[in-house]
Amino acid sequence: MLYRTAGQFKTSYREDQAVFPIRQDAILMGIILLCAWVIFPLTASEFTFQTILTPILIYALAALGLNILTGYAGQLSLGTGAFMGVGAYACYKMVTLMPWMNPVIAILLSGVFSAGVGVVFGIPSLRIKGFYLAIATLAAQFFLVWLFEKWAWLYNYNASGAIQVPNLDMFGIYVAGPQAGSMTQYYLVLSVVCLLTCLSINLTRGNLGRTWKATRDMDIAAELIGINLMKSKLAAFAVSSYIVGVAGALFVFMWRGAAEPNLFDIPLSFRVLFIAIIGGLGSILGNYLGAILIVGLPVALNSVPHALGFEIDSAMQGHLNTMIVGSLIIFFLIVEPHGLNQLWRLIREKLIIWPFPH
Repeated sequence: MLYRTAGQFKTSYREDQAVFPIRQDAILMGIILLCAWVIFPLTASEFTFQTILTPILIYALAALGLNILTGYAGQLSLGTGAFMGVGAYACYKMVTLMPWMNPVIAILLSGVFSAGVGVVFGIPSLRIKGFYLAIATLAAQFFLVWLFEKWAWLYNYNASGAIQVPNLDMFGIYVAGPQAGSMTQYYLVLSVVCLLTCLSINLTRGNLGRTWKATRDMDIAAELIGINLMKSKLAAFAVSSYIVGVAGALFVFMWRGAAEPNLFDIPLSFRVLFIAIIGGLGSILGNYLGAILIVGLPVALNSVPHALGFEIDSAMQGHLNTMIVGSLIIFFLIVEPHGLNQLWRLIREKLIIWPFPH
């Protein structure tokens, strides 16, 4: 079978702990990267870039940031949308105050401001946890959105209260703003997402990742064996908020083109949370699977009925989308709490031992 592992031996700890312990996994990842970097850009239309490819990457990156905090470190957060807003507004201020700054540098630096804010609002996690911590991060959500609306300096005193992405170029090519091409923006988003995903994989597989998992599973026992809970929790908030902030900058600069404060309200936080839950908490791959489902579902609800010869109005599509997503969340919480990532693991195990029964 395609996943036959006969003849693949491990003779060292390094080989046993490899990112791709099975050769077929590395081949599959190579195929996925080939599609993402070559095939999709050559075959995708402008509509595909704007409605599927770019938003999937951005939402997956935001869910990855939330997953590090909630899935790996066990700290609940309902303020993801607001932290994305911090990254977006920080990036906007940097490119307007310093127009000579490289856009990629500005996007990556925007996460630093979000990380700082995340650490400040993560301090309550040293004393409270669970539902009470979720309420504390929800308070951060309301406060930050209020700040985006009331602090006129953040949006350069624009009468509309919105931020408008200016034309930004790199090496003579526009990468953001009205004159930027969708393919150029897609490649920039893909580059940043690949970079942060690789860093996240290394962090979660290393000493810091093991510290987060120990804190998540039993914080009292982790403290008894010498783990500094303060450093562990605040590091999780910092790394998570950094990734979420970068996702927020990409969200506005590489996709939406403009933003108002209510764009980063509660619905955005819940959408990212749903992606993490459906994809699977405590996993890297699950963020991408969940983003594909959440982003692709509205497109499917629009295109499939049209292909079958009947139309569904936009209001009905919205209602169906909400009902299906809600049903999926209930299904995964009850039947498979580890989400789509666990389903892929089960399929992979079946393929490895096929045709023998489990």
